Amino acid sequence: MAVRTPVTSDRRRQLALWLLCAASLMIILDGTIVTVALPSIQRQLGFSSVSLSWVVNAYLIAFGSLLLLAGRLGDLIGRKRMFLAGLAAFTIASLLCGLSAGPAMLIAARFAQGIGGAMATAVSLGMIVTLFPGPREQAKAIGAFSFVGAAGASIGLVLGGVLTEAVGWHWIFFVNVPIGVLVMIPSVKVLQAAPGTGLSNGADWLGALLVTSGLMLGVYAIVGTSQYGWGSARTLAEAALAAAVLAAFVIRQATARAPLLPLRLFASRALAGANLAQLLVIAAAFGFQVMITLYLQRVLGYGAAASGLGLLPTAAVIGTVALGLSARIAARFGPRSMLLAGLGLITAGLALLTLIPVHASYPTQILPPLLIFGVGGGLCLPALASLGMSGATPADAGLASGLFNTTQQIGAALGVAVLSALAAAQTRGLHAAGPNPAAALAAGYHLAFATAAGLAGTAIVVAAVVLWPSRRRAALAECC
Repeated sequence: MAVRTPVTSDRRRQLALWLLCAASLMIILDGTIVTVALPSIQRQLGFSSVSLSWVVNAYLIAFGSLLLLAGRLGDLIGRKRMFLAGLAAFTIASLLCGLSAGPAMLIAARFAQGIGGAMATAVSLGMIVTLFPGPREQAKAIGAFSFVGAAGASIGLVLGGVLTEAVGWHWIFFVNVPIGVLVMIPSVKVLQAAPGTGLSNGADWLGALLVTSGLMLGVYAIVGTSQYGWGSARTLAEAALAAAVLAAFVIRQATARAPLLPLRLFASRALAGANLAQLLVIAAAFGFQVMITLYLQRVLGYGAAASGLGLLPTAAVIGTVALGLSARIAARFGPRSMLLAGLGLITAGLALLTLIPVHASYPTQILPPLLIFGVGGGLCLPALASLGMSGATPADAGLASGLFNTTQQIGAALGVAVLSALAAAQTRGLHAAGPNPAAALAAGYHLAFATAAGLAGTAIVVAAVVLWPSRRRAALAECC
């Protein structure tokens, strides 16, 4: 009996990890799976060209703006309860998306999906850190979770194209229903039901309203740049209002008796630096993913499913490194060194993509940079997750998880908006000057890849300056 108990406990923890990863995969897939189905949705439901973007934006705004609030509420009412409620909401909303008969219903259901996704995602990383407290086992668990996050977006592009072509766009949403149910049923028994601290111990509802409103306005301003431009009066007004609301939130957190986001969290250089570095590298990575997909389709003439398959080697390499090597590398050299190596490889891969010709050969000219990028991502993502959670106490793990996921979503929205706008402007300028359309498109994507490399390079500087302990701080840590 004394021998079996740890084994049973370990098996339960492993099952809990894979349930959390499966839920995360389903939610992350939904962020990209809809992309290739947009033309079919537009034709069948009668969306205008302008309103069609809200099929994506409604999900992104709800998801990105509610992560921080959901993470804190998870700490207060219990992370398992928050996770299951979010998973249920996401599954029901997915069913409603598939049943939608008009634009209004689909947009509303997508917003509800974003709410459910935020509730489940915000507490997942905190639950993993609690389940696996040992450094080595925690590194392995975070490596698996990071792989799911990185691979989910690429798989979504392929799966979206296959389902849309084979059985129709409705099934990109219907497929979530059986997956959600199959994850939810065992999660009720397998996941640990640790109680929260109670709403009376930290329900800063004014702070919640300010941060949710500020983030929602900020994400709304970012996603609107594709339609109105970065310098438009509308975009600048929305950005200024978002900044004012978020400034009010910071003031509130400094003065509230029980703040939603205790500013003491940012006293941890690891937590603050990891979130800032993640904002930069995720902006580069997600922007790159959109740009390389468009390059494959619009310049090389790939179909939707083929362009998604073109990104699968990157996901496979990320998985191999994150699942098989990252924990051992982190144990041998530390997460900071692993992060710097990963960021360096990501920067190199993006820089190489700026050199590909207009009609590049995929095996010899595109695949090598994608593989280099994949190795870098497999090292970088688990290191960021470990460092981003390292400064949080057990009571704040849900909040730190929500904060980490919030910076990830804001970075993704910012990266896609910035790189898309730069590529489009470069293409328009060159196309007006006379070169052929393919050359103008390729030049726009080259500028986007160069900008992404610059963002990743800036993340290297952040990691080296903020995350790397100076000799003085290291000496103080040893003596104290």
